[in-house]
Amino acid sequence: MVHSPQRVAVVGAGMVGLSTAWFLQEHGVGVTVLDRTGVAAGSSWGNAGWLTPGLATPLPEPAVLRYGVRAVLSPSSPVYVPLTADRRLLQFMVRFTRNSTMRRWREAMAALVPINSIALEAFDLLGAGGVEAPTHEAHSFIAAYRSEADRATLLEEIEHIRASGQTLEHEVLTGDEARAVEPALSDEITAAIRLYGQRFVTPSHYLRDLAASVERRGGRIVSGVEVGALHDTGTAVRVAGETYDAAVIASGAWLNALARPFGVRVPVQAGRGYSFTVGVQRTPRGPIYFPTQRVACTPVGDRLRVAGMMEFRPADAALDTRRIAAIVEAARPLLRGADLDTRRDEWVGARPCTPDGLPLVGATRSDRVFVAGGHGMWGITLGPATGRLLADLVVTGRSSRTLRPFDPLR
Repeated sequence: MVHSPQRVAVVGAGMVGLSTAWFLQEHGVGVTVLDRTGVAAGSSWGNAGWLTPGLATPLPEPAVLRYGVRAVLSPSSPVYVPLTADRRLLQFMVRFTRNSTMRRWREAMAALVPINSIALEAFDLLGAGGVEAPTHEAHSFIAAYRSEADRATLLEEIEHIRASGQTLEHEVLTGDEARAVEPALSDEITAAIRLYGQRFVTPSHYLRDLAASVERRGGRIVSGVEVGALHDTGTAVRVAGETYDAAVIASGAWLNALARPFGVRVPVQAGRGYSFTVGVQRTPRGPIYFPTQRVACTPVGDRLRVAGMMEFRPADAALDTRRIAAIVEAARPLLRGADLDTRRDEWVGARPCTPDGLPLVGATRSDRVFVAGGHGMWGITLGPATGRLLADLVVTGRSSRTLRPFDPLR
């Protein structure tokens, strides 16, 4: 094992990569962050921006099995898998489905609880260390439903979350009580749950300021670099024509191509999410979630970001306007005062998903190459905690117990 590297390359300038670079700097390491496009160009820029460790659960879950084949093949479904002959995608979906049982969910949830418990503390460390963008307390965080029967699904999940040891405080509300807290909810909402202790950010602003902090502390961020491969020379790692003591692969949905030569066989599949922003008559005080429709809404200044979809397609596929239309039609009857027909910032980003719902964080077969990715929907929430734990591993060679279930070589 190579100890105390002085120069480390980080491939990927999203939340996970930049957080890892920042915490490496806390150990006195010189960092260079390389990205093929730029800061937050992947799944970080336009996502909902929730900092919700209380909801950071494994993506494969029993509810996935209830959708059925017909539902997931529909372009308007919240979870969409196109008919395809792509062997890797089919193999991924078979493994994903096998993990969508309650027993597997409980095992994966138990693995996530320790890192969830330090997620917000890691953001506080970034703030205390000079990252200027704020994290916003969610003064209201409402999960809203058309019926009490629909709400029962999340209440059951909350009980499973709490049984796993994860803290999640909540309050059950009627539709009228929810509207008293959040007037942006329409009269269609008759039941709701208010969640406590969560936060949110505007990802593009936060990542911009995190990158600026890395640079102020002496780090380099190099955009427009397509890293085709990493080469372990036996004494160093060659990355994009330069030599480093170690390297971290944090390239999101593109992780497999770089990590596979170093023994990482767990597939990372793009689970694409869509979003846009709209004007609203009254800006919500915090996030609004429509779990049945899988639509997430977050205040962005005086606008509202509306996000949704889990689309298993190639990461680089073009934005599909049908997905935007599906989110609009799902949200339209549930929101009051939102101008859904005048949209800006239409976006698609590729979340890096694993078939067991657990990220890949840790060492590879090379003493000099590490991996950080595969967080699914929780890269923003868990990125700083991941970076903090991985930086300790890179510098000391000692892996924390928290990281063990996320072994990239599993």
